[in-house]
Amino acid sequence: MFGKGSKVYAIAKTKCPKCHEGDLFLDPNPYHLKNMDKMHVNCPVCSQPSEPEPNFYYGAMYVSYAYTVALFITTYIICAVFFGLGMWTTIGILGALLVVLGPYLFRLARITYFNFFVHYDPNAVPKAGR
Repeated sequence: MFGKGSKVYAIAKTKCPKCHEGDLFLDPNPYHLKNMDKMHVNCPVCSQPSEPEPNFYYGAMYVSYAYTVALFITTYIICAVFFGLGMWTTIGILGALLVVLGPYLFRLARITYFNFFVHYDPNAVPKAGR
């Protein structure tokens, strides 16, 4: 269900949504902030362009917003409801989480958005490359 061929696989492994083999980002570590947003121009395996049209990733801001809201709601429920923490303590934890997870959420939003528009093709990898 979540193996190769599923959107979840491509998102979790940060692989090309078309072939599920090529890495999208030049540096696999999102916390190397200098290279956090650097992507291959084309997938190194199947040559899928990583930016199908100019300014393509502006739409990823909406995906990032959705992930951030989900993170905030989950954190609020855990902190306030289960642990009974006060408002300012919860806000501090939310702020710290956003700073720590920011680079990861940035990449997660980009790859999720990319997966909305590019679909898996099991024949995308040339036979010689297998």
